[in-house]
Parts: sequence; C-alpha cells; structure tokens
Amino acid sequence: MKNHYLIPFMLLFVWACKDPVNNELRRWEKRAEQVILIRDDYGIPHIYAKTDADAVFGMLYAQCEDDFRRVERNYIWATGRLAELEGEEALYSDLRANLYMTEAEAKAAYEGAPRWLQLLCEGFAEGVNYYLHSHPEVEPKVLTYYEPWFPMYFSEGSIGGDIERISTERIRSFYEEQKALAYSEFGDGLVHPDPYDEPKGSNGIAISPELSASGNALLLINPHTSFYFRPEIHVVSEEGLNAYGAVTWGQFFVYQGFNEKTGWMHTSTHLDFMDEYMEEVREVRDGMEYAYGDEWRAVEEIPLTLKFTSPEGLKEKTFTMYRTHHGPITHQLDDKWVATKINWDPVNALIQSFTRTKLDDYTAFRQIMDIRTNSSNNTVFADASGNIAYFHGNFIPKRDPSFDFSRPVDGSDPATDWQGLHEVEESIVVLNPKSGWIQNCNSTPFTSAGPYSPKKEDYPYYMAPDAENYRGLHAVGLLSEVKDLTLEKLITLGYDPYLPAFERLIPILLKAYEKEGNPSDNLTAAIAVFRDWDYQTGEESVAMTLAHFFGMSFNRSIGNSDALIPFNQENGKTLKYDASEVIAAMEAAIVQLEEDFGTWNIPWGDVNRFQRLSGAIDLPFDDNKASLPIGLASGRWGALASFGATAKENTKKLYGSSGNSFVAAVEFGDKVRAKSLLAGGQNANPKSLHFDDQAEMYANGTFKEVAYYQEDVEKRAEETYHPGSR
Repeated sequence: MKNHYLIPFMLLFVWACKDPVNNELRRWEKRAEQVILIRDDYGIPHIYAKTDADAVFGMLYAQCEDDFRRVERNYIWATGRLAELEGEEALYSDLRANLYMTEAEAKAAYEGAPRWLQLLCEGFAEGVNYYLHSHPEVEPKVLTYYEPWFPMYFSEGSIGGDIERISTERIRSFYEEQKALAYSEFGDGLVHPDPYDEPKGSNGIAISPELSASGNALLLINPHTSFYFRPEIHVVSEEGLNAYGAVTWGQFFVYQGFNEKTGWMHTSTHLDFMDEYMEEVREVRDGMEYAYGDEWRAVEEIPLTLKFTSPEGLKEKTFTMYRTHHGPITHQLDDKWVATKINWDPVNALIQSFTRTKLDDYTAFRQIMDIRTNSSNNTVFADASGNIAYFHGNFIPKRDPSFDFSRPVDGSDPATDWQGLHEVEESIVVLNPKSGWIQNCNSTPFTSAGPYSPKKEDYPYYMAPDAENYRGLHAVGLLSEVKDLTLEKLITLGYDPYLPAFERLIPILLKAYEKEGNPSDNLTAAIAVFRDWDYQTGEESVAMTLAHFFGMSFNRSIGNSDALIPFNQENGKTLKYDASEVIAAMEAAIVQLEEDFGTWNIPWGDVNRFQRLSGAIDLPFDDNKASLPIGLASGRWGALASFGATAKENTKKLYGSSGNSFVAAVEFGDKVRAKSLLAGGQNANPKSLHFDDQAEMYANGTFKEVAYYQEDVEKRAEETYHPGSR
C-alpha cells in the first residue's frame, strides 16, 4: 500500500526534474526557427535574424559548426579552467584569470549589465548549447554547458589582450613559494614580446575620397594573427545590425570589419596602459596589510580552489589570492609585493565592442570611443561620408608625470594612483589629414599621416612609446605616392613585394664583404646574388632566400635590425657591429641552408610554404606532404602582407603559421563593396569543401568578392537552413 502511493510522487519528481530541460530545449528550437543561416560558395556564414540576440545565437551556432574546438579552447582558457584539460602546469594561467575575475564576479558583472547586453549574452550561451545538443557526437572536453556570464571574461573586447602580459611564471613563483624573480631587462615584471620572434600585430590603412578613383573612402583591414585565429562572418538583424568581418572564436561581435556605412580596423598598440605597484606589506593578526599614505589597509584575501587533470584523475589545489586597491598581487620584486593594474571593465568593453558594429558615421563612432575600454588597440576608421580617422589607443590612464611609470612605482605613495582616464580629445587622434591617407602598422603614430602626422612633443611619452618598424616605413613610402586608388589597387598596395629592411641590411653586408670578406666560392657567389637585387620578394627569388636566412642570423647574433631605422635611433636605439660579425652572420646563413637543403642556391618558394593538414589547434607540418610555395615574406622585413614562416620541430622547410590570415579591402559609396581572403578556408574539418578552398587563392593573393547584400548572398548560396536542421 505504501509503495502504491509512492509511485505517483516519484513520477511527479522525475517530470519536474526533466521539465526545465525540455523547456530550455523548446526555447532553443523556437529561437532557431527565427534564424536563417546561409552558407555562400566559400562556406562563409551569413546569419539573418529578427533581433540582435537571435543573430548572436545564430552567430555562435555557426562558429561552432566551423570550429567548435577553438570556441571551446578560448572559453576554457578565459574562464580559468585550462588545467582541467592540460594538467597542473596550466594552474597558473587559471590562477591569473581568477586574480582578475572570479566566477562570482563574472556572474555579478553579467547581472549588473543592461538588459539588452544580457540578452546578447543569453543568445551567445544558447547558440553554443544548442549546437552541442544538435551534435551529440561532439564531446566537450571541459565546459559541458555555456553560461551567459562567460563573455564577461573578455577583458577588453577580445580573447587575451591585456592579461597575457601578466607572467604566469611570476605568479607561480609568488603563490607557490612567495619568491621574488629578477627584474626583466625592461626593469619590470611584465611579459614583453621577444624581439626576435615573428612580429605580431596588424596593418590598417584608410584612404580619403580625394585619393580614390571613385571618390569614395577605402579601408584595408589586415590583421596579422595566428592562422585560423579569426574566421569570416556576416551577421544581420532587423534591429540595425549588418556587420561583416573577422570575429575571434567565441566572440559575439565582429571584431575587425565593416557595415554599410563604417569600417573599423584594430592594430595592437604599445601605449602604456598598465602599471605595477610595489606594495609594502606586513602580517597582522587578521591577515596582511599594505602601506598607503599614512595608513595601513587590509589586503583583500580570496580563497580559491582550482582543479587540474592528472594520470590519477582530477585533483584540486587551493590558493589564497591577494588584492590591493591597485589590483591583484601578481608577483614579487625585491622584498615588495607587486600589484598589476590593468583595464578590467568587461561590461563597458562589450558595450563598446558590440555597439560600434552598428554605427553609421564618424560622429557616432567618435562618441562610442568615449567609453574608453579598448585598451590594447589602436583603431583605423573610414566611413561612407568620406571621413578617415585614427585613434592611438583608447584606454589611457592619467598619471603624475613626475613618476616613471615604465617601471614599477611606489604603491604606498597616493600620488602614483591613476587620476582617472584621459579624454579622447586629449589622446592622439588623426581626422581627415591633408595627406589623404592614414596608416598604422603597430608603429609610431607620429608617421601615421606622413607630414600631417601628430607631433611627438605635443603628448606625454606614455601615450606613444611606440617605435617605428619596417612595415610602417613601407606603408608611408607607398602611400606618399598614391592617387586614383581602386579597391583592386589597394589590395595590390597591401601586397607590395618590396622589403625595406634589406635596403639597410644588404648594403651593410656588401660593405663588410669589401672590407674583410673571405673570398670563398660560396660567399662570393652568394654576395653576387645581392648586388643587383631590388629588395623584392618572390617565389623564384634566390636572393630572398639568402636575405631571409642572413637577416635571421644577423638578428640572432648582432641585434634587432629595427635599430637601424632612423626614427628609432633618434629615440635612443643603437646597434653596434663590426664587419667580421656581419660576414660571420652571412656565412652562418649559407651553412644552415646547405645543411637543410643541400644548397644555398634555392628559390624562396621551395623553402617558404603554406600547408594545412588538419584542424588541430596545434598545427602539424610535414615536409613529406603536399604544400604550396609562397612568395610572401615576414613582416619583420617590412612585408605588409606578412607571412610568418619558421621551420617546425620536424621540418626543414619554413611553414607559415601567422601573419595575413583574414584580410579585407572595403570601399564605401552608395553601396559598400568589399573583397576578402582567408588563410586556407573557413572550416576546420579536413573533410569540408571549405577546409582549404582558399589555399591556392592565398598563395596567389587572389581575393574573393564579398557577398554583403542579401540578394547577392542568395545568388551565391550553397546551403540555407535553420540552426539544428542541417
């Protein structure tokens, strides 16, 4: 009798547990019915929806179809759960993420966001979750359910950004052993790019109507990232969204791209937007205190337990995180704890990043820059009204200029605190310069518009410590002579084969050879190749092969060749060398080529290759498998169309893995027109038709016409469907 009454209650309990799941699924399915996804003849997704939130739902669903593992990896990393995938070594990446935002803080940020932004975040989460539901064969590695607060971990609108300059090695030393590490060569404890690694960054070029054949503004969108870091996408809603461009996997907004009226291109900035504060601390009965002015303040202590995978399964490790009002304690220098202060305002960062994709003109774009959360980026802009503009940074702390903020400062002195942010009008902004063009190649803003560039003496040093580079020199040289540019001519300009670094390096070599070169057969013959070289790269060029290996040998053994640029020399960079060192660098290059390829007399395209074997995040390469010859060269030599190629662990040939990845050229007129190109293709699945359908185009620099207007998209439609129905 007892059991008889129990059965209905058990059934009711089971139904109650399942119903929320069923309700959620029905909500996803209903949302999917409101979204149309069109794949064009290159597999590019075009998402059409009634609301922005529905469009975001479709956007994330499409991204997951193309490369779920990269979406997944970005969020495992951003939410501080990488050690659950990669093991104990990744704990300090996870700790770093939590130092700046805990799960509770991410949830609070989401809950405090305006409702329209919450709806976008919900669309994001439901898009990924519906993909996983629709693809049961896909097994998530860590995150089995995506939450709407996940996007709060985007520190300034992009995956990575500022936080990656915080050293996980120093975090480990402090939180594991309370040990200080030595200062870096820059006199701080931050991570600085290795000057001998392939340069990362981007090119942005804007052309005024006066210099275009059509009388319309032009924009070159040319990010230099790891290959397959950003796919191509088009997202449209009836709420005014119609953005096309590149999106970092997992983002719900077009990061670098255009709409019908405006275009925006971000380049990495070297502007000083983060500071280290040396904190004097003492232990008291209730914990730790730090000195500030005439008082001692309590150090905030936050317990944290992280999981990590091991051969025995998941294990846990507990930490106590420390924060002062300057920010989290990230490391120790000498006997002082160091708090590292960066921009961390995810709600406003997301507002700025999404809103700018819907704006109609410069006035509106300029207003949205007032949010000032785009900290690690410069911005090159163009619009249909003919405006071109450049913003050097966006998030710029006000500081007392009597302190040297390029090094750690005394946190106990209230005068070292940030005094708010500089207004946009106080920062370096270029609008419609008389030159008719703007360029930034991760270089100084003081050459951004030729003779009409901003003047260095008008700004504090921390606003623009950027050096000049060879890409910047190349761009300025080309743009100074342009007229009657078309979209096609702009692309040609962006692929100009000249390499200005060698205009400086090769004469140094020739002079050294004349002074004390060893007249060996190999050296003499190799030098002869350079005597008539025009410093242009190309597949058939033996000079390019020799120049690349000589340049790399020069940089490793003598120093970074950027120091040969006059602008940098004027700002204190020097490079000392003698003839024998230069000859030795060339001889080492010849030896390496002969060891790797049997001869130094080898065309560049035989050495420099493009290969895509799989969709793995860690790309495999194999000399014994098919690849394509590439005539492009490294951005370090001044190539605007950068191809960052290196020999891999098991290869002799050089394979590209960074540089030109997504590229677009845009013309703004009565109707917007654009051409674009991706490295390889849109889809990460080797079985997809769009895995490498742009590889030959990439090798040849052949761009595809962008389908932007719906009638053009439908003409080129390869497949039309609702999410979940494919």
